[in-house]
Parts: sequence; C-alpha cells; structure tokens
Amino acid sequence: MNRPNSLLTVEEVCDELRVARRTFYEWRAKRRGPKCIKLPNGELRVRRADLDRWIDEREEDL
Repeated sequence: MNRPNSLLTVEEVCDELRVARRTFYEWRAKRRGPKCIKLPNGELRVRRADLDRWIDEREEDL
C-alpha cells in the first residue's frame, strides 16, 4: 500500500523512475527533480505524494 506521506529513499525513487542515481543528482543540482527532504544524517528522502505530483507535472498533452 502506498501512503502519500511515506518517505522513499533515493534508491527507491531511481528504481521506480528507472534512472541512474547520477541522473537523479543531476536533476537535483539543476532543480529539475522531485522535492527532497534532507535528514539530519545528510541522507535524502522523497515523499510519495511529492514524487507522484512531480511525475504528473511532466505528463504531456499531445
């Protein structure tokens, strides 16, 4: 079950999007990736709802 407030690791996000970790960090550096939460230990997390919203925003109307 996907909970909207569940936190995903960078690895989980990359697996779901089928992109390399390097690509994720490039998007982040260019402010083109999904919103992240930085934990006190420096690790990043992405809220499920934020990832879903980010994906929806990239949908093209053709």
